[in-house]
Amino acid sequence: MLSKERNGILKVKKNSLQVAIFLAFLATAGLFYVNLGAAFLSAFVDGLGVSRSEAGFITSANKYGAAFGGLIATFFVKYLKWRRSAYILILLLITIDSLSFFLSETNTLIGVRFLHGSIGGFLVGLGFSIIARTESPDKVFGMLVAIQYTFGSIGIFTVPKLVGVFGPGAAFGALIIFSLITASMIPFIPDYDDVSKTDKSKANSKNLLLIPAALSLLAIFLFQSSNMGIADYTIELGKENGYSVNYLSNVLTVANIIAIAGALLVYKVGTKFGRAKPIIIGTSVAGLFTFALHWTELASVYFIANAITGITWAFTIPFLLGLCAALDKKGQVVIFAGFVSKIGLASGPLIAAMVIGESNFNAIINLSTVGLLLCGLIALWPAKKSERLN
Repeated sequence: MLSKERNGILKVKKNSLQVAIFLAFLATAGLFYVNLGAAFLSAFVDGLGVSRSEAGFITSANKYGAAFGGLIATFFVKYLKWRRSAYILILLLITIDSLSFFLSETNTLIGVRFLHGSIGGFLVGLGFSIIARTESPDKVFGMLVAIQYTFGSIGIFTVPKLVGVFGPGAAFGALIIFSLITASMIPFIPDYDDVSKTDKSKANSKNLLLIPAALSLLAIFLFQSSNMGIADYTIELGKENGYSVNYLSNVLTVANIIAIAGALLVYKVGTKFGRAKPIIIGTSVAGLFTFALHWTELASVYFIANAITGITWAFTIPFLLGLCAALDKKGQVVIFAGFVSKIGLASGPLIAAMVIGESNFNAIINLSTVGLLLCGLIALWPAKKSERLN
């Protein structure tokens, strides 16, 4: 549904399903390659002929760049006009993805993808700053994850096949298409106040709860790094156990589609049952089924483990991000949480690349399992604290 703003331009209504979808696209465009992480890593291995370790360093560079960009956004996004900045950032992302088509040397790709990640991370921080000003950030974050999984599923299904025909450039083409779709939505997003105005209006809000916020940020780091550490190597894990790329692409696509249910559940129920219970349930189940990947040689276990961990990932991260929003009414912690999230997303594959050697997948699985269980324990007290604030 559309409504007219003061300037007469049609916009979707605030707090509507449509605005949740549009904001989800905006906050996803800069980090969409994360949802194609396994496809990207495999594309570098098969298309460029680099080692699994080198491919892991390239994908990690992209994510560390995003973390850097997210950190910069924490301090500077308040001084910018968000809509104009979003257009510029998306144009820069498309330019760098286009340049990446012509690169094949590992160190060059590491540098270029770090730059791409930095710009994308800033865009994500910009999107988070707007989501923090919505009526129910948890629900919008849930929609964000649903969008990520939906288009991630499409990408996992198509990109590995396209890479086989067109080479690794197909992966960059997928990012360009998503950026163009996002750019087409920006004109219809309502005219939310710029961050600087929001900060002034909330100057008398309750002070930041520092210790619970710090623990929440640590929990986000553990959750993202533990999940992504094994997720980026999911296709390689399957190949190690004798599955074909086409089979893995199909299986992981179905698993990702199923995982969307976790994010949609968050959008449906919001904080009706609080945050502590959902976070504990999500991290515990995630840890259990991550550990089950030790039995990947069984096709049914491989599929079920990927589907369930996908559901728990999509279900839990919106509550962790919403937790940061609840503990800081000014919204700065939510933007910083985007930085911490990206550090986690980058650190998981980096640690995995360091320990994998030739095929040491068991170590990656064990590290991911422990990290997920620790996340739940660390987030428990801050989550209960946030419930008392509501």
